[in-house]
Amino acid sequence: MIPTYDVDLFTDDVLSDPYERYREMRDLGPVIRLAAHDVFAVSRYAEVRAVLEDPAVFCSGEGVGLNDFINAGGQGTTLMSDGDQHDRLREVIGRPLTPKALAELRPEAQTLADALSDRLVATGRFDAVTDLAEVLPATWVPDLLGWPDEGRDRLLDWASDTFDSLGPLNQRTETAGAGLLEMTAYAQQVASSTLPEGSMAGGILAAAARGDLAPHQCPMAIIDYLGPSLDTTIAALGNAIWLFATHPEQWDLVRRDPDRVKQAFNEVLRIESPISGFTRVTTQPTEIAGEPLPAGARVLVSFASANRDERRWDDPDRFDITRNSAGHVGFGHGVHACVGMGLARLEGAAVLSALAERVERFELTAPAIRKLNNLIRSFASLPVRVHPAT
Repeated sequence: MIPTYDVDLFTDDVLSDPYERYREMRDLGPVIRLAAHDVFAVSRYAEVRAVLEDPAVFCSGEGVGLNDFINAGGQGTTLMSDGDQHDRLREVIGRPLTPKALAELRPEAQTLADALSDRLVATGRFDAVTDLAEVLPATWVPDLLGWPDEGRDRLLDWASDTFDSLGPLNQRTETAGAGLLEMTAYAQQVASSTLPEGSMAGGILAAAARGDLAPHQCPMAIIDYLGPSLDTTIAALGNAIWLFATHPEQWDLVRRDPDRVKQAFNEVLRIESPISGFTRVTTQPTEIAGEPLPAGARVLVSFASANRDERRWDDPDRFDITRNSAGHVGFGHGVHACVGMGLARLEGAAVLSALAERVERFELTAPAIRKLNNLIRSFASLPVRVHPAT
């Protein structure tokens, strides 16, 4: 019999510190029922991977959120599509995000990260969210995407609203509704304008002109770039600085061996997963770890819990950049793994590499303030002082 868990995972208290709740979920069994949201959930690593590896049975086309409104409104995005439709969309959206394309962007990203780090180290004190984590995603990435100057000041809010809207129908979800309407109108405006040649959004319009996409698909395809290119990267960078400020011995390891930057970023993504998880819907009667599920069952797939599963990771609550974290599911897994994760990794590596050359120590100068979001694990403010490397 599938056990029931009565805790609402989307209250302020749980979102502020969810990890004990995740452990309780894992201890209950491989699949549980969340009474507060009337869905099933998988929170152990093995079952999370198994669900994500079987998109034919655990589909995304019925929506990946926890409310009917967003699951209907998000139809046609890569996040909420399956099969050939998903493959076509992902192929178009992923063209500028291939390893070869990203390798060409790496020198520019490093130059910008170096200049940013020089500026911040010179000031000595800054907010590691607004002055650091948000800078490349909010300035350089919109240039890559080809966003018009008008409306850029709203991109961060819209990306946050997108992830809030995927939660249950709580106050955060309801508040996000106005932002989603603005974002949709903006995407329609972008899709009907002339965009810079070679830009990512311009590539969407070029794909439509070739017949790879229908014209009506362009606004939703453009929206597909928003969340992955902004909020997840900002969350990961802010979480990284907080972790290194509170675990200075781990920062020492990075500084002594800068080649560990990518490995360190993976450990950040594992222990503080930017996205807590998405839902899937069963297309037929099935089972998870021997527990039967009917067709049409909605299942919450908890990336953040899986990344701290004691069955997969030794001492999972310990931040340790020497561990092999490459198997984490911080960006999802399988055919629906985050299409923008390569760009996020590029930005993360560029910023941490630049800081490793210039900063001996991060020191928190005031309590960090969490930014509560239904799905994104991030900070609103992270005041720090840096001790320059000598």
